[in-house]
Amino acid sequence: MSEIPALIEAALPGSVVAQFEHRGELTVEIDASAVRQVAAYIKAPPLAFALLSDVTCADFPDEPGRFRVAYHLFSLESGARLRLRSWAGAENPELPSVASVWATANWHEREVYDMFGVRFTDHPDLSRILMPVDWEGHPLRRDYPLGGEEVIFTDEV
Repeated sequence: MSEIPALIEAALPGSVVAQFEHRGELTVEIDASAVRQVAAYIKAPPLAFALLSDVTCADFPDEPGRFRVAYHLFSLESGARLRLRSWAGAENPELPSVASVWATANWHEREVYDMFGVRFTDHPDLSRILMPVDWEGHPLRRDYPLGGEEVIFTDEV
């Protein structure tokens, strides 16, 4: 597993920003502009990460990149797991879509767009998937206003 970042960097120089290993899980942080190229490279042999199981996002308002998107991958050949991460940016968060590499990314990227507002360029149908079409804003952003209805408590039964 520890050779994966070196293989990616050798094939696509400048694409690997950092790497982290924790409890046997490898995370490779990649440059945002290289997301699609790295995805295509690691899907093919010899790495063969053919299964994209999830795309997640986290909002870090105090970080320059703000939205960190993670791609959770699995190799059916070796049984290895890999997490790719990239920062989408704060002002106009955007990353290249990997739906052309893994078809399941279509749905995962739509969910990240819907909940966080991260746009995926060249996505075949970047539209809301969880919230109503006319919903304003992105509910999982840290700056999204909390709302709700006031609950009136009474002691009457």
